[in-house]
Amino acid sequence: MSRVAVLRGGPSLEREVSLRSGTNVELALGRLGHEVIPLDADAHMVRALREARPEVVFVALHGRGGEDGTVQEILEILKIPYTGSGVLASERAMDKVVSKALFRGADIPTPHGYAFSKEAFSKMGAADALPEIQQSLGLPLCVKPARQGSALGISIVREPGDLGGAILNAMGFDDRVLMERFVPGRELAVSVVMANDPWALPLIEAVPLGHDFYDFEARYTPGETELRAPRDLDEATAQDAAAVSIAAARTLECRGIARVDLILDDEGRLWVLEVNTIPGMTDTSLLPKAAEVAGIGFDRVVADMLELAALDT
Repeated sequence: MSRVAVLRGGPSLEREVSLRSGTNVELALGRLGHEVIPLDADAHMVRALREARPEVVFVALHGRGGEDGTVQEILEILKIPYTGSGVLASERAMDKVVSKALFRGADIPTPHGYAFSKEAFSKMGAADALPEIQQSLGLPLCVKPARQGSALGISIVREPGDLGGAILNAMGFDDRVLMERFVPGRELAVSVVMANDPWALPLIEAVPLGHDFYDFEARYTPGETELRAPRDLDEATAQDAAAVSIAAARTLECRGIARVDLILDDEGRLWVLEVNTIPGMTDTSLLPKAAEVAGIGFDRVVADMLELAALDT
C-alpha cells in the first residue's frame, strides 16, 4: 500500500466543497489500506509535502489553484506523481473558452458562444456589441465566468435588459466572460476513465428541484437535486453520450478520471458543455452516484484514480 497525501481545501471559492470531497477520499483510501496524509493547499503546502514525503498525491482541490494547472505544476516540479490530468489538460479544461474552441476544432458538438474580457468592456467599448451577440445567440442565453467551477457566477438571461447585469455578475468571478447559446434539455454527466483503453461509467441525469438549472445550491444542498440513471433513454443515446464524452476528454488530453457535462436537447442531440478534470466527490456529487449505479462503489473509483496517478514528464 502507498503513502498518499490528499490535497484539499485551498483558497478558491470552492474550498468547502473541496474539503467535503477530500474527507470522502481520505475515508476511502483508509478503507483501501493506504497511509493517508491530509494536507490543506495553503501557503505552507510545498513545505508540508516535503516533510510528508508522500509516494503519490491525490488532488481533491476544486476551482482555481486545483483544476487550472497550478498545483499540478508544483507537483511536477517536486516530482511527486498525482491524480487527475496534467498541467496543460487542466488549463484547457478550466478555461471554457479554450476548451470550447478545441471542441469545435475536433467536431465535438458544443453550444455557440462569444467571449469578452473585462478590459474589452472597460477600454474597447465591447458593451456596444451586446445587441449583436443577443441577436446571434437568441434568448434565453447563458452567461458564465470563463474560468470557474461548480456553476458559480452563471446566469440564464431571459430578457434583453438583463444581459448587462449577468455579465457584471460573472465578472465578479473572472475577468473573462463567456456568453453562450442556451440549449434547453436534460442535464447529463458522464464520468470517463482515461486509461490506455478509455471507458465510461453510466450516465447520470441531474434534475434540479425548484431551480432553473443545476446551480451551486442545487449541486451541494442535500435534497435540492435528484441524481438518477435515466431509464427512458435508449442504449444508442447512452453509447453516444459515452463516445462524445471520451472524445471531449481525449481532445483536451485528460488523464485519470474526468466528468463531462452535457445537454440532451429536445431533438435528441447531445451538446458538450465542459470537462471537469477533478470531479466532485461529495455525498451529493455525480461521480459517486455513477459508481453506485455501475455497481463498483466509490472505493473502486478512488483506487482507479490512484492507479492512474502520474507525472507529465
